[in-house]
Amino acid sequence: MTTTDQSSASVTRPRQAVSAVRRRELAAFLRSRRERISPEQVGLVRGRRRRTPGLRREEVAQLSAVGVTWYTWLEQARDIQVSVQVLDALARALLLDPTERAHLFRLAGATDPTPATVCPSVTPALRALLERIEPFPACLQNSRYDILAHNRTYGLLLCDLEAVPPEDRNCMILSYTHAEWQSSIVHLEEAQRLMAARFRTAMAGHLAEPAWKMLLKRLRDQSPAFREAWERHEVVAHRGKRKEFHNRHVGRLFLDHTDLWLGPENGPRLVTYAPADDDTRRRLDALHALALERRPVAQE
Repeated sequence: MTTTDQSSASVTRPRQAVSAVRRRELAAFLRSRRERISPEQVGLVRGRRRRTPGLRREEVAQLSAVGVTWYTWLEQARDIQVSVQVLDALARALLLDPTERAHLFRLAGATDPTPATVCPSVTPALRALLERIEPFPACLQNSRYDILAHNRTYGLLLCDLEAVPPEDRNCMILSYTHAEWQSSIVHLEEAQRLMAARFRTAMAGHLAEPAWKMLLKRLRDQSPAFREAWERHEVVAHRGKRKEFHNRHVGRLFLDHTDLWLGPENGPRLVTYAPADDDTRRRLDALHALALERRPVAQE
């Protein structure tokens, strides 16, 4: 064996050892999460002869839409590839909370494709700024249109955003699949077309990233309108413009949209909506008052 071969082997062995440790930890973690869930929690019948604590392996495989043999190998710490789509399905089937989900993806050496409920870029200062902007609606978004944080007025602008699961709080998903959100946008078809074009522009720098590919697949699978817009291959840059909404609580709103970028690149941004006329300003005040009744300011 040459010196080069020896050096290469000395690097490979520690990596293999780390990978084996991760697989064992992942297997143990999956077993522990499986055993703590009762069949009733996931809509399954317990049966009289059940001896397994929690769920059986085949039940987890069924709930996750993966093969039983493949899932068994995963719990046996075998050296197999795990896609982010399968990890996402397992996290949902095993009812993982955000911390457990993040742990699952770290053990698998993968990047979680869904937006986190708490993002490192959302600092306490930015949350305070969102509150101080009220009654103007405002939110923090990333370049993928995930809504990372929002103030109370924005939470009632297009729908009851608090009722939307965190993993679905994405403006692309909501604009193409959420009925109430869509009904609040007066010029919906134009808005959808522009968003698809902006999304294509932004995605050019993220073509190989799982989170972007999964969002694109979901939009294509769930929305014929998105598929049609996407096939136009239109691209446009972000720019401020006047938008018209019909809010179910206070009526017609004319708002000037502005993006305030939080870095040198078009990544996270503060999205604000300022009233374009006095009637809209009064209606925003009313919407803010309603939002305060539903979600009061947290006490220190």
